[in-house]
Order: sequence, then structure tokens, then C-alpha cells
Amino acid sequence: MRYNEITHFSHPQHRLKFNHTEVPFKCDGCNEIGIGSSYRCNICDYDLHLHCAIPSQNISHPFYPKCNFQFLPRPPGKIERYCNACEKEVTGFIYHCKTCGFDLHPCCAKLPMMLDDGETKLFLYRKVTTECHRCGRRGRSWTYRSTCKKYNLHVACVKEMLVDSWKELYLGKGKLMSKDLEMINRVPTLKGVLQSHHAYHSKSKKGKVQKCCEMAGLALQFIVSAVLGDPTTLIAGVVGSLMSK
Repeated sequence: MRYNEITHFSHPQHRLKFNHTEVPFKCDGCNEIGIGSSYRCNICDYDLHLHCAIPSQNISHPFYPKCNFQFLPRPPGKIERYCNACEKEVTGFIYHCKTCGFDLHPCCAKLPMMLDDGETKLFLYRKVTTECHRCGRRGRSWTYRSTCKKYNLHVACVKEMLVDSWKELYLGKGKLMSKDLEMINRVPTLKGVLQSHHAYHSKSKKGKVQKCCEMAGLALQFIVSAVLGDPTTLIAGVVGSLMSK
């Protein structure tokens, strides 16, 4: 359910208003990158993913049927904790299973099991035995895989690509300056990786390879939108830059 305004325990001094932006932001709850829909305090420049703003106190997950994940404002204990979905460190809001010790970022915990635009379907797997299009490794982290089983992208790889490329955009307390938006074009493209992969592994005609890359690019747009916390919207302007060069 979406509300126009909410109060939140992490920012009690002001109400947070629903906001939608195609500018990347850093969530002040989980400390991960977001885009699209959020709840925001303009006075304090404070942003939360929807999943962080309106969390479920307890959740289950199909990949961990014996686990009961509890929402916590910070990681428990004194040791570093890492998300079981994306392998990245958890430094803020977290879903934690006390019994098993598993941890999930809020957005990772809510990743859709299927992404579907009516033509392209992508299914989320805990492990796959085929190569990821970006890193070439098998079974690294949760993976989105197309119905035809030709396109595999690790959630961890998508996060790495985004975070490593966009971290220089963030100044001060991690907020994006609008004058630096042109730097988004520095995001490395997967297009070359995909073309090289299929040129090497496929004896198909050039047109088929190009079509394959186009479909993989569309798949990437869906996955990026989901990883950044807003799987309902394709952020064409920003995400499209990933394949534009």
C-alpha cells in the first residue's frame, strides 16, 4: 500500500513524502543505492526505499523455507554481516534470521521471483550452474535468468556495476549533485561484454547476435530496476545509459 505521507522511526522530526525520481539516491535506511519511488524529507535531504520506509516486521522467503527473517534497524552483533542475496555488506536496515544467521538487505529480500513485461520473463534463482554474462562465473549469488536460459545475471554483479560506477557521483553524506548527472554516462556498458560473449560462443549470423544482445539489454533494465528498489518501473533514461555507449 502506498501513502502520500508517512512518519518513520528513523526520522521522527519530519514526515516523509512519497517521491519519484529518475535521479539515483542513497537510501538513508539501508545505505544502498535507489532509484524511482521513495519516501523523502526535502528539508533534511533524507531518502528511504519503499521497502525500507514501510517494512514488514517479519518475512519468510522461498529460498529459505525454514527461516523467519525479522526486520532490524541495524545489523545484530559486532561482526560484519553480509547479504546472502548479493554478497554485499549490510550496514543499515536488515532482515535477519536469528536461528540460521542469514541476512538480507530489504530490497534484496523483496526482489520479485519473476519479472515480466508481457514479452520477456526473468526468474530469480538462488544458484545457477551456467555462466553469468558479466563475470563469467557460476553459482556466485542470486541470479535472474531468462525463460530461454540464455541470459543470466548475478544480483551481486548488477550491484557491483552500479555501485562501483556511481559512487563517485555521491558527495558529502552520499547525496547526488544534479550537476554531476552527466557522469552517469561513465557507467560501464554490458553491451560489449554481451557481444563478445555471443560472438565467441555462437556461430549465428550477426543479426541474431545483435538481437540476442538487445534482449539481454532489456533484461538488464528490468533487473536493475528491481535491484534499486523499484521493480514496477523501468527507469529508461538512466538505465538505458548502461547500454547506450
